[in-house]
Amino acid sequence: MTIPTFDINCLNAFAQKMVQEKKTAVGFPCNQNVKLADFYHWYAVSGLADLAMNNVGDPRRPSLYSLNTHEFENQVIDFFSPLYGFAQEEAWGFVTSSGTDGNNHGIYFGVNFLSSQSDIKPVLYVSEEAHYSIMRISDLQGLEMRQIPTSIKGEMEVQAFEQALDTTRPALIVIAVGTTFKGGIDNQDAIDEVLTRKPPVAVYRHVDAALFGGFLPFTEYAHLLDHSACNYDSIAVSGHKFFGFDEPLGLFITTNEVLAKQNPFQVSYLNDSVPTISCSRSALAPLKFWWQIHTTGVEGYRRQAELILKNAVYLKERLDEISYPAWKNDISNIVYFQRPSDWVMKKWSLAPTEDKRLGGKLAHDIVMRHEGMHTIDHFIDDLLLMIDQNSGQ
Repeated sequence: MTIPTFDINCLNAFAQKMVQEKKTAVGFPCNQNVKLADFYHWYAVSGLADLAMNNVGDPRRPSLYSLNTHEFENQVIDFFSPLYGFAQEEAWGFVTSSGTDGNNHGIYFGVNFLSSQSDIKPVLYVSEEAHYSIMRISDLQGLEMRQIPTSIKGEMEVQAFEQALDTTRPALIVIAVGTTFKGGIDNQDAIDEVLTRKPPVAVYRHVDAALFGGFLPFTEYAHLLDHSACNYDSIAVSGHKFFGFDEPLGLFITTNEVLAKQNPFQVSYLNDSVPTISCSRSALAPLKFWWQIHTTGVEGYRRQAELILKNAVYLKERLDEISYPAWKNDISNIVYFQRPSDWVMKKWSLAPTEDKRLGGKLAHDIVMRHEGMHTIDHFIDDLLLMIDQNSGQ
């Protein structure tokens, strides 16, 4: 096999292209305002860049493999647990490789928890507009899945959920707090009311809050993710969305009660149990999260959350000014609108979907920290140019 010639100029050209394109990447929930240069400088000069660390095993238990960052991983979980309404002494979690990894664990832990309550296989309930990872995970884990229709705002139709609910079997419910395209938030109070009136054999609730789980705890809407008030059992949040990391990672948090219902899979050479699906886990991701927590702080996160919500309102107002069909849910940084021309879609990295209730073809802009009012104004200028071009045809 021929090894390609190492060409630093090729790498530099690629890097320059990526840095340039990040300015107009507004259609996907990746926060491009990444601030890790100081971290990577420390990582290189510290010597850690020249050794292999691994967070294998339960981060709450001592590991025989000493080259790990479990202590920092635990501090990250301890920082976020109260923000999601978990009492410090009841919370267990770890830094995941992505939001999908967190969802996979939520559903896997849920199946094991429900199997401790009943021998009957559970049914997985999820809205039609929830993240596609749930469908993949359901297939992977061999579950029966019932997709529940959504309102025009992307929220689970609770009446349809009630009609689909089979009370003779355990219910594993994935609750979307911020659906992928419209930013719809499933109504947990209404879902609970159904479960109270029509209790299944057993219930497990997993919250997929990949994007919204990053900023909601730092706003007046934090109660929407309060474990103690909402009665959910686990939550998955992405790190590369609101928090702005340079690669996929995230958080999975649940309770010690749920953890106790998992198969411990004792591993003799680790002198430990491995409750996670993944065995080897990144030791670098917890360090980056720990670094960011200490360099940003609660107030910093609060300011960032306020900024993206404010700018999303500004984008909706600008679209209204030019009478461009657009919609935004109340507690959301996602603005969805009539799909523009292909050149606008490509330039701004917009994501497409379709909804006949809103006229058919749609696109959306997910306002992250790198998209300020100046960028929004440029986007509106392109829409106006597109409108002029289309009217002249």
